[in-house]
Amino acid sequence: MAKSLGIFVTNPDCLHHVIGITKAAKAKGSKVKVFFTWTATHNAKDKAFPELCSLADDVSICVDSYKKQGYDPADIPEGLTDKKMATQAQHGIIIEDYDCYLSL
Repeated sequence: MAKSLGIFVTNPDCLHHVIGITKAAKAKGSKVKVFFTWTATHNAKDKAFPELCSLADDVSICVDSYKKQGYDPADIPEGLTDKKMATQAQHGIIIEDYDCYLSL
C-alpha cells in the first residue's frame, strides 16, 4: 500500500507550498488529502486552487471557516463540489487514517 499524506492548512499564504508538496508526494506514489480551515480558506480563491484540486486525491475546506471569512457557502470554489464544503471531521480523518500529517 502506498503511503498517504494528510495536509492541514491554516495559513492563507502557502498555496504554492501545498501544491509543491502535493506534486512531490504524488510523484512518490502517495495518496494526498488536503483540508483548509480558518484563514486558509482564502486559498480557495487563488487562481491556482483548481490545479491543487486536480493533483490531490481529496481536497476539502471548512465551510464554517469559509463563511466566517466572508464567503457565501453557496459560492463553491472551482475544483470542489458541495460535498467538499465540509466540517472539521475532515481534519479528524487525516489524523486517524493517513500515515503522515503535515500542518501548514
